[in-house]
Amino acid sequence: MTIIAPATTQSAKTEPIQQLLETVSLYVHIPFCHTRCHYCDFNTYAGMLPLREPYVRALLSEIGMAGALTKLPGGKPRRSRTIFFGGGTPSLLSVSQVSRILDACYDNFAVDEDAEITLEANPGTLSREQLVGLRAAGVNRLSMGAQSFDAELLKTLGRIHSPKDITQAVRDAQAAGFTSINVDFMFGLPGQTMRHWRETIERALDLHIEHLSLYSLIIEEGTPFYTWTHEGRITPGDEDLCADMYEYADERLHAAGYVNYEISNWSLPGFQSRHNLTYWHNLPYIGMGVGAYSSFGGRRFSNVREPAEYIRMLKAQQWPEVESETVDKAQAMSETAFLALRTAQGLHLPTFEQRFALPFAQFAGDRLHMVEEAGLLERETEWLRLSKRGRLLGNEVFLRLLPD
Repeated sequence: MTIIAPATTQSAKTEPIQQLLETVSLYVHIPFCHTRCHYCDFNTYAGMLPLREPYVRALLSEIGMAGALTKLPGGKPRRSRTIFFGGGTPSLLSVSQVSRILDACYDNFAVDEDAEITLEANPGTLSREQLVGLRAAGVNRLSMGAQSFDAELLKTLGRIHSPKDITQAVRDAQAAGFTSINVDFMFGLPGQTMRHWRETIERALDLHIEHLSLYSLIIEEGTPFYTWTHEGRITPGDEDLCADMYEYADERLHAAGYVNYEISNWSLPGFQSRHNLTYWHNLPYIGMGVGAYSSFGGRRFSNVREPAEYIRMLKAQQWPEVESETVDKAQAMSETAFLALRTAQGLHLPTFEQRFALPFAQFAGDRLHMVEEAGLLERETEWLRLSKRGRLLGNEVFLRLLPD
């Protein structure tokens, strides 16, 4: 059965690395949306809501298979520290469906009593009654895709909610007992000015939420925004404006008591996303649902992308994996290094050496000399991290850590 857990969190660094490598975080992909946003290239589908119940039944089967795959020697279920419902729009599931999925996770994994259990939601799809039900079912963290407080910009993005819906959804969630709430916002949007961005940050702070994720718009091939940009119908914000928006947000949020613990994420102390830290510390995770990715046992693998095929395969008790690659030691070291450098703490050099039986300096050689000379990196005793300037030019560092 599910257990309502506290929503505060702690850094993954508080546990020994070898102990963390024996755990697995769980990601559950819910691909359904009312409409598809103009910038979105995720594996999501509009017009498929009747498939929700068959899809949930397929998920329950896959969770059972994943539990068997990840069992410890001797048959003990593997410990899980986090569960994350992503999408798509997971809030389009009923409370009963979410509860059944969580029960399956608890039945097949040794889920921590204080596990962080996050559900992504669209502010336009939530009701007070639903939020009360989700909290009672065991969800203890909400992540809402708000994107902007400007009504015209929301229309440009293809979002179905209004600025008023954002405030109402947060207030309803707080009244339902959620004490860990994240809201996503985007900058560099077509037609977005610095005035728009300042107003969005101020209204976000007025919500008194624990976590903010701020993302620069990326124009992805295959999206309406990609077509419209090439046709000249829209013009995203330029690099200088995006840098100014990022720096403004960082300074304003810092003044309000938030910590920029990862390049795109700010939280009040104790409310970092434990699930996302799983990715940034390159720890094992299992993704379930269409198109979900996993990293476990020295392999990275992904599921079939089409909902109907996924449902068919699980009904036949077939493992839905369609792609797989082996992650060798050099690749694992590279990814561990540049993912850790995305965080404010940076890369803990003794932990890297303990994990790979190789000092980081020996692995890196002279790869980072140029970016260190350019002031993009800074060292502090046992830590290596991006400088303030380096956070704006992180890719220049990350590229130098890729395997030859």
